[in-house]
Amino acid sequence: MNKGLVALAIGGFGIGMTEFVIMGILPDVATALDISIPKAGHFISAYALGVVIGAPLLTGIGGKWPAHKTLLFLMLWFTVFNSLSAFANSYHLLLISRFLSGLPHGAFFGIGAVVASKLAKPGKEARAIATMFTGLTLANVIGVPLGTYFGHNFSWNVAFMLVGIVGICAILGIK
Repeated sequence: MNKGLVALAIGGFGIGMTEFVIMGILPDVATALDISIPKAGHFISAYALGVVIGAPLLTGIGGKWPAHKTLLFLMLWFTVFNSLSAFANSYHLLLISRFLSGLPHGAFFGIGAVVASKLAKPGKEARAIATMFTGLTLANVIGVPLGTYFGHNFSWNVAFMLVGIVGICAILGIK
């Protein structure tokens, strides 16, 4: 297995986990921040808004750099703001950190897919891209349930700490 593809899959795992784990821990977050569950739902929307804004913006900016450095920057951004989410102690801080953590989502997958295809042997480009997206699939099957479990049984913050750890692993793989 290509080390670069594994790093991209790990990044995809982290992105998938942070995107969906919030739904499983929403009641815990609402209780901890003393807000209603519908208001806590804004954290889902903030992340989604970040994805929509960040994809074209960061892809455009990142297009001026080598792909390797762009992916490293995107994953560093992702890791910093997901880690900040783990330590957010107010509605506004978590809302802002969720928005900012969503910004690199689309750009990472777009640029990552191009890089994955370039890492592949001729005729195996689709397989390489599928390998990268395996991380997203595994996030939904393993990462989100684990993050939800830890969020319910320990603290909702643990779910975002786990995402931060996954981000660090992806950064180390991309380097």
